[in-house]
Amino acid sequence: MTSATDPRHLPATPRLIATDLDGTLLRDDKSVSERTIAALAAAEEAGVEVFFVTGRPARWMDVVSDHVHGHGLAICANGAAVVDLHAGGRLLKVRDLPRANALQVVTALRAAAPGTSFAVEMTTGIHYEPDYPPFQLDPGATVAAAEKLLHEAQPGEGAPVIKLLAHHSELTPDGFLTLARSITADLASVTRSSPTALLEISGLGVSKASTLALCCAERGISADEVVAFGDMPNDVEMLTWAGTSYAMGNAHPDVVAAASGRTVANNEDGVAVIIEEILTRRLQAG
Repeated sequence: MTSATDPRHLPATPRLIATDLDGTLLRDDKSVSERTIAALAAAEEAGVEVFFVTGRPARWMDVVSDHVHGHGLAICANGAAVVDLHAGGRLLKVRDLPRANALQVVTALRAAAPGTSFAVEMTTGIHYEPDYPPFQLDPGATVAAAEKLLHEAQPGEGAPVIKLLAHHSELTPDGFLTLARSITADLASVTRSSPTALLEISGLGVSKASTLALCCAERGISADEVVAFGDMPNDVEMLTWAGTSYAMGNAHPDVVAAASGRTVANNEDGVAVIIEEILTRRLQAG
């Protein structure tokens, strides 16, 4: 791995920057620093597209919606949704988790990890079980057992499931992730971004990386032309896919191992540091 300041590590002509939000672009207080705002604007001005690629749902994108420039697009819910932030978070693409698969995951996790509680993120909003930690930002959610939340009287009549969330109050975060992956590998994609034992479960093959690859292909952008940033396990595939990638100074060890470089922590504007280096190189080369 090369350091953030090694100029040999930066691509000569990056065309797209893909950055996670929480723990990466955002500071711990969920703000975007003035330095980062300026760096994002400068990248767009220089013709480098910026994509926000996050585990957040579209309705929680207000923290950065003012900083999306020309295209207005963001990849949300770990790749399960592509949204237009210029249109108030309108869903443009949904890669859903089939309800039958979600129900099988619920059954498997209840058996393997008693005490697991669930939430179901649909295109219409979030709903969760009585024992699941409540969403203070979503006071109108339905509270019921996951089996009831996922039930359909007729196949296809319910809203698409964007992701299933599973929480355990006693297991370690990485231990819970390893367990879930071992028993649901043929049903869904499982990852995590929380410091607690909270898993995010998407359709099989759905990840930040796979949806970013689709968006890049639509633009004729190759992986080698992408610079990516992240800090948690849900960023690993994206950092591996991108031609150039950076783990934040505060990143999970798996992220550090996956990335090709490392920058400083989110509270030190690690994404802005690299964007500034990229733009300086472009200016010098031009």
